[in-house]
Amino acid sequence: MLTFEPVDGITVIYGKNGSGKTSLLEGVHFCALTKGLGGALDSECLSFSSDYFLLDGSFRSDHDAPVTVKVIYKKEKEKQIIVNNSEVKPFSQHIGRIPCITFSPAEMVIVNGSPAERRRFIDNAISQTNRQYLDDLLAYRRVLLQRNALLVQLSDKKSVHRAMLSLWTEQLSMHAASIVSGRVQFITAFNERFRKLYSHFSVDEEPGISYRCSLGIIKNESSTELLTSLFLAKFQQTERQEIFRAQTLTGPHRDDLSFFLNDKEIKKYASQGQLRTFLIGLKLTQHQLFFELLGEKPVCLLDDIFSELDASRIAALFTLLETFGQTMITSTEKKGQGEVTSLSIESLKQTVEV
Repeated sequence: MLTFEPVDGITVIYGKNGSGKTSLLEGVHFCALTKGLGGALDSECLSFSSDYFLLDGSFRSDHDAPVTVKVIYKKEKEKQIIVNNSEVKPFSQHIGRIPCITFSPAEMVIVNGSPAERRRFIDNAISQTNRQYLDDLLAYRRVLLQRNALLVQLSDKKSVHRAMLSLWTEQLSMHAASIVSGRVQFITAFNERFRKLYSHFSVDEEPGISYRCSLGIIKNESSTELLTSLFLAKFQQTERQEIFRAQTLTGPHRDDLSFFLNDKEIKKYASQGQLRTFLIGLKLTQHQLFFELLGEKPVCLLDDIFSELDASRIAALFTLLETFGQTMITSTEKKGQGEVTSLSIESLKQTVEV
């Protein structure tokens, strides 16, 4: 068993590659968000020689409210999340209790990968501060599965009631409208803060985010009633094509975010350092917005964040993080400025209790 107690401010855990630094962040991430860092499967987080893992975490909010979290995972058994001595089911009920912001190399796909990665980013971000959004998202996914299953049956010309499609379409439209409305409002609030924060890294680069909705351009003031009617009309237009292709072609599950620097899409023109800085800016802005909405500073888990960054951007990063509360950073080298606590992973391993 390894016991780790980070300081209230910035803790840098440094050591060689493969020495176990990321595992510390992984443990905190499981306790906060019920899953592995960077989308890792539970089975991939097991030590090669182990059949199970057990995490026992103690947290305290900015309002001094204690939270204990125990995560138990065994091979071929369902994972258990126990919060304040009570088992949590479904796990989504725990999301938001311990606000958490992450950065890991695996998350670079948010800025240079497929649309699904950017949808996952915005859904995770909103879900930690908006319970209704999370409920709508989960309901949307359930209805989408039902609707797609019915489209497959209609495509195969099986004997099913065509009227059932209208019922699923109506439900899907209502949840889709709520999700799109939440995303548009979030991005509107996010963009202004993002530009201001990013200026700490570069005054010559102006970032921007736009939402690419399958309905077209959506205004921030568009009501959920209007969006529902637009979705219903769109589904009516594409119904024949959807039956032919046996899948739902419209909705937030097909939307995307576009990222820009100086009005140029970063996937096409940005350097590796700019891509990494953009993602760091996204995550730090997310932290600021969470603090505004929740009155609680999220825990920051930053894995291998310094690669591809020049000295000036690293200095700017530390300056920003000084006001961010509890932050844990992994690095291959000892780094820091000001009030930063640096710990060698090897020295932490020497405190292991058996």
